[in-house]
Amino acid sequence: MFRRISSIISALLLVAAFSATKISAKEADATPVRVPVNIAILIQDDLTSQVANEIGVTKDFIRALPQGSRVMVAYITSGNLQVRQSFTTDLNQAAKSLRIPLASDSASSFNPYVEVIEALKKFDSKDGNNAVLLISDGLDTSRGFDSTAAGHTLDIDRTIKEANRRNVSIYSFYAPSVGLTSHSRLAASYGQSSLNRVSDETEGRAFFQGMTGFVTFDSYFKRLRDELNRHYAS
Repeated sequence: MFRRISSIISALLLVAAFSATKISAKEADATPVRVPVNIAILIQDDLTSQVANEIGVTKDFIRALPQGSRVMVAYITSGNLQVRQSFTTDLNQAAKSLRIPLASDSASSFNPYVEVIEALKKFDSKDGNNAVLLISDGLDTSRGFDSTAAGHTLDIDRTIKEANRRNVSIYSFYAPSVGLTSHSRLAASYGQSSLNRVSDETEGRAFFQGMTGFVTFDSYFKRLRDELNRHYAS
């Protein structure tokens, strides 16, 4: 009887351990990030509703980070940075703090880069492997829509300067918002150019595929892990 009870307890503990991680088979088979990172995941709240389908793979990415990593989760919404989880080494808790974006014009920030600067200020040290993952359409319309200034607004310049001062690389995933970038190829191109410059000049990388429709984040996360390893583990 004692042996049987012990077997049941062992089985329950195994199930509990598996449930605690909740990493998908796809993520478990992926190339892992090899060194701990301090990463702030910033999500623009007015992205199209399709982004809601990518929350699961984003949680998987967080949970699969190596032990010792620190994660912050925040949303860029209505001109504010809504921090859902301050920097923590509890990866499961950080993953749980993710929510579905509002996908509404009412959540539009008009300029994601002001909130990126606010997030950069929450990195408490220049030491370590510091990174931001910005999930955004990259479009700055706070001073009007001027396609000739793509990637060269005052706040983009400030974001690059602050990131480099704090030794933080900015990686970005492009996704369209419910506003201009969902129906204007010119706006989408403007946003992608802006993300590309911010990532390139902070030693990160921007990920996007085309200017129409929506591409899942699966391939983005694969390439992000490769980039993090190249940058920090090589």
